[in-house]
Amino acid sequence: TVQNKIKNLKLTKYEKRIAADLVDPLNMKTTWMDIAGLDTVIAELKETVILPVTKRHLFQGSKLLQPPKGVLLYGPPGCGKTLIAKATAKEAGFCFINLQVSTLTDKWYGESQKLAAAVFSLAVKLQPTIIFIDEIDSFLRNRSSSDHEVTAMMKTQFMSLWDGLGTDHHCQVLIMGATNRPDDLDPAILRRMPTKIHIKPPNVRQREDILRVILKNEKVDPLINLREFAKETEGFSGSDLKEMCRVAALLGARDFIHNQTNVPSDDAACLINQDDHQKAISKIKESKTAGRHATLLLIIIFQIIIIVYIIIFK
Repeated sequence: TVQNKIKNLKLTKYEKRIAADLVDPLNMKTTWMDIAGLDTVIAELKETVILPVTKRHLFQGSKLLQPPKGVLLYGPPGCGKTLIAKATAKEAGFCFINLQVSTLTDKWYGESQKLAAAVFSLAVKLQPTIIFIDEIDSFLRNRSSSDHEVTAMMKTQFMSLWDGLGTDHHCQVLIMGATNRPDDLDPAILRRMPTKIHIKPPNVRQREDILRVILKNEKVDPLINLREFAKETEGFSGSDLKEMCRVAALLGARDFIHNQTNVPSDDAACLINQDDHQKAISKIKESKTAGRHATLLLIIIFQIIIIVYIIIFK
């Protein structure tokens, strides 16, 4: 286990701070079976990341047949990027450093660079390791002259250390990033992430598969037609579908509590039926529409403020 590995290692004080973000793959619950609709993505990760590590003895003589040092998962929010990263670490048995940007920030000058170095030194000691950075665009976005000196130095240090991984072809440290804004990433970061996987919104068949995974352990009316619900949820992400099912389950539980005397047996308790799902779909669609309207209103207000500012101070 990761804890046993750490006990046998001599860690610096900076590495100990980074170790707080470590996740033991044995304690992870997410597996490939928990992810539906992303079979192509899973197959690509198995071939490009997991296979060269698990079958390392077959590729030792080649510098080309090695896992990539960086993988970028990009696509709309709620489509499974973080789940994919966790499942990859679980299935491959990699140590998983869920790196938080706040972990690298320190009020003392020069400490952030030392913490960035500790990320890589700890990862090498515990290899094979995945360093996962969620919303990587917030940390390694395009560099500009307006960047704070400390931020610029931390980015440079991070990329320099990342390049150092490439000099050792047998180093089993992988940086995996997730973002829904790949265009905001620094070009130097994109170069260091040769494997880029686009995780798209699920289509009808994928939404049906996702619904089956979400509802597999729930009490569901056997008359429910998941294919029809998949067709009615066009534009829904995986997280939207999960929230829809949660709302439907709550509606079923509410009806059971209100009409408890009319339920013939415990088998029918909290049963999720067709009507519950229809109500849940309508509720999620309303919330998505309200969210879009709120965003549009904020954009309009922002544009008006800019126009007024230009007119006043022109």
